[in-house]
Amino acid sequence: MVVLTRNPKPAPWRVKQWDGRTLGTWTSEIDGADAVVNLAGRSVNCRYGTKNRRQILLSRTESTRVIGQAIEESDQPPPLWMQMSTATIYADHTDAGNDEHSGIIGGEEPGVPEAWRFSIDVARKWEAAVDEALTSRTRKVILRTAMVMSPERGGTFDTLLTLVRLGLGGAAASGRQFVSWIHHADFVRAFEFLMKREDIEGVVNLAAPEPLPNREFMRVLRRSWGVPFGLPATPWMLSVGALAMRSETELILKSRRVVPGRLLEEGFAFEFADWPLAARDLCADRQGRAS
Repeated sequence: MVVLTRNPKPAPWRVKQWDGRTLGTWTSEIDGADAVVNLAGRSVNCRYGTKNRRQILLSRTESTRVIGQAIEESDQPPPLWMQMSTATIYADHTDAGNDEHSGIIGGEEPGVPEAWRFSIDVARKWEAAVDEALTSRTRKVILRTAMVMSPERGGTFDTLLTLVRLGLGGAAASGRQFVSWIHHADFVRAFEFLMKREDIEGVVNLAAPEPLPNREFMRVLRRSWGVPFGLPATPWMLSVGALAMRSETELILKSRRVVPGRLLEEGFAFEFADWPLAARDLCADRQGRAS
C-alpha cells in the first residue's frame, strides 16, 4: 500500500508526497496499481467563511481531477477507482429514505439555508469531477458516505459523546431531523466488499440501513453511555455553540435520511445495522481505551 499525502510522516506503509492539485512523480504509483482510493478533502467541521469554503471545494475537486488525469495517462490504469463523496448531496427531508435510485438531490428546493446549499453544490461538483474523467478502462465507484462513527478522538462520535458526558446530549432543535451514520467497521467492510465486486460501479451509499431522528439517536447514545438526561438545545443555542466550536449548525440540523439501497441489493451484510447495537459497541470500545 502507498499513501499519497501533502504532509509525509513516518508510517508502517510507503508514503509519497503530492500537493493534491498537479501531476508529479507520485503518478508512477497510480500506473499499475490494483486500486486507487481517494479520500482527500478539507474537513467541513469549520466555519464557512470565504477562505474555508474555497479550501473545502478545491481540496475535493482538484484532487479528484488530478487523480482522474493520472489514471487517464497511465500505461496500466488501475482497474478500480473508489472516490469519496458525501450523503449531504441529498435533499433535507424526513419522509422516505434517500437511496441511489430514487433519492432526491438537494439544492433546488425553496427555503434551503445558504450554507446547506453550499455543501450540496460542493458535493455536486465533486462528483462531476469524477464523471468528467476519461477512464474507460477503470471501474469508478462514488461513495456517498454518511457520518462514520469511530471511537477515535476528534471524530463525529467523539464530539457527540462529549456532549452526552457534559449533560448536553439532548435533542437538537425539534429533534425530528434524521441522522445517517455508519459504524467504522462496516465502513471498512463495505470498501472490501466493493473492491471484490467487479460488477458494481457508479454511486453507492455508505450508510447503515436504519437512520434515526436526532432525538432518538441521542437518547440511544445517552443510554449506551449510562447518562439518564441530556439538555436539549434550541436553534439559537446551537448557533452560539457552533460559533464557539468554530463549526456550522448544518452538520446537526440538516435531515440526512440516507439508506444503502445498492449495498443491500447486492447482499452486503451489516455487522452494525442498527444504532443501539453500534452505540453500545462504540461506547464499550471507548471505555475500554480509557481503562
